[in-house]
Amino acid sequence: MILSSLDDSKRVETFHPAFTKLFDHVRAHWQELLSAEDGRVELDGDRLFINKMTADGEPAERRPLELHREYIDVHILLEGRERIGWKALKSLMRQTQDFAPGGDIAFYADTPTAFVDLLPGQFAVIYPEDPHAPLIGSGKIKKLIAKIKL
Repeated sequence: MILSSLDDSKRVETFHPAFTKLFDHVRAHWQELLSAEDGRVELDGDRLFINKMTADGEPAERRPLELHREYIDVHILLEGRERIGWKALKSLMRQTQDFAPGGDIAFYADTPTAFVDLLPGQFAVIYPEDPHAPLIGSGKIKKLIAKIKL
């Protein structure tokens, strides 16, 4: 997992060719994204897209860990405050939902061992080896979840 802010994303952009396109788009369209309806924003078909969402934060014990195989997630906070739980992949023991055919998500009931807090303008790059529990918090959370195909 990588944590940073949009202001400091240049160093992170060297890690994957799609990161520059993503962060440039988000910076250029910040206000539009903030006020847009929830939904999908396509930047490069299924290779790079953004899911914009608004949700109520929940207590950590109600948020399952999730895992992906085909996509890197980039969680970018637009509004509110979000905590994301993390646990090492090799430590997972309690799967509650396996990957469905054609799906890219599995769920686990394990408890995170570390937490990070995001403020608006900050992001977390979450790789497939990063089981994570998003949307921990209270109040409304507006965020972008970019999906980058491996």
